[in-house]
Amino acid sequence: MPVPSVSFEFFPPQSLEASFRLWDTVQTLAPLEPRFVSVTYGAGGTTRDLTRDAVATLHKSSGLQVAAHLTCVNASRAETLQIARDFAEAGVRDIVALRGDPPKGEGHFTPHPDGFADACELIGALADMGCFNIRVGAYPDIHPEAASAQADIDWLKAKIDAGADEALTQFFFEAESFFRFRDACVKAGIDAPITPGILPIENWAGARRFAKRCGTAIPKWIEDAFEKATRDGREDLLATAICAELCSDLIDGGVEALHFYTLNRPELTRDVCHALGVQPKVRLENVA
Repeated sequence: MPVPSVSFEFFPPQSLEASFRLWDTVQTLAPLEPRFVSVTYGAGGTTRDLTRDAVATLHKSSGLQVAAHLTCVNASRAETLQIARDFAEAGVRDIVALRGDPPKGEGHFTPHPDGFADACELIGALADMGCFNIRVGAYPDIHPEAASAQADIDWLKAKIDAGADEALTQFFFEAESFFRFRDACVKAGIDAPITPGILPIENWAGARRFAKRCGTAIPKWIEDAFEKATRDGREDLLATAICAELCSDLIDGGVEALHFYTLNRPELTRDVCHALGVQPKVRLENVA
């Protein structure tokens, strides 16, 4: 089986303890030589400053290629583009451009009066700056706000046409979900790379809630498997096996890169990568 390239998503720390956890996560996964790591925004742009600080610190201290998430939420065009310029000046040239989730308590996204109306406008403005590699989101299962699966594909094509270089998908539980989506994208004329997003299931109850919130289909077999594994105390073993098998099926189907949503808990991601043949190559030095 070919060995895939990998990338990892982190979220910015909101406490001293979380800062140590993030650094431990980076030290655990950096030896796998990811092609990039990304740092998320919280819902409603709530971690904007934390994201900026985490990206700058990782870029400076880790030696990794760092991609910053950037959204349209609760910021004017001028403010958003200034953040992008700050990233560029710090040497960060990779951005994951997203519309962003509305703040908690708000059911729908409402553009800032002076802000970008949607992800396409943001992508176009970033592309015009001419200094970023731009990644965007994609949805193998229908996005909760999309009218149909085809609407999701049409919107992804619009984002690629606006200047995006690569798509990272929402997580899914069965390889066939990704393959159907990939085939439909090819049919629609999308030729940019589409990298599957992988969620190692550290906690089934949490993953299930997350899946329901973002529209990811939950197969009955996985519900049944985790119910039994929970009774038997074998959740970790099941989670590793399910994730490794999903990744193996994707690789067998021609996938060359995988993007892992780590939730700043690296052990399961590391174990799955090892099972796929992704082995440590370098050791990250401690930074004072």
